[in-house]
Amino acid sequence: MMNTIQELKNALRTVPNFPKPGINFVDITPVLSNMDLLKKAVHELSVPFMDKNITKVVGVESRGFVMAPMIALELGANFVPVRKEGKLPRQTYSVSYNLEYGSDVIEMHIDSVKPSDRILIHDDVLATGGTCAAVEDLVDQSGAEIIGMAFFIELIKLEGRKKFRYQNMIHSVVSV
Repeated sequence: MMNTIQELKNALRTVPNFPKPGINFVDITPVLSNMDLLKKAVHELSVPFMDKNITKVVGVESRGFVMAPMIALELGANFVPVRKEGKLPRQTYSVSYNLEYGSDVIEMHIDSVKPSDRILIHDDVLATGGTCAAVEDLVDQSGAEIIGMAFFIELIKLEGRKKFRYQNMIHSVVSV
């Protein structure tokens, strides 16, 4: 019988040369489109943080939005979106950062995270680490405590976790 992690890993697809030549995109849609696999993925993402008193799960646009609210529900926490520049309607914290294939700006509402919050940052894939390192900066601006980071997939050879200041707890469900 196959274990859960292997079952999730086997469901993933790699799409070569997407979104640009030389990039191998890991497609999570086979997991998202299968309720049993999705439940297993959310559970695996949540388990290490069950006893950490997480108050907010910060999810990163766009694919991080898919599982982050489900992780928040599993942990009894609230969901906070981090979006690309200009997509949030109220006053925001803002950080610019570099991606493996360009640069971007992300934002988070100033009033969505308080200094008393205990934060779990979630994104679907940990690649070079630039996006979630920028999310660390956003959360730092709020004064909240980062308890950990949860990734569905970690692309090990890109060594993205080296970019993080907070090594409290980095959890990846599937490593490729």
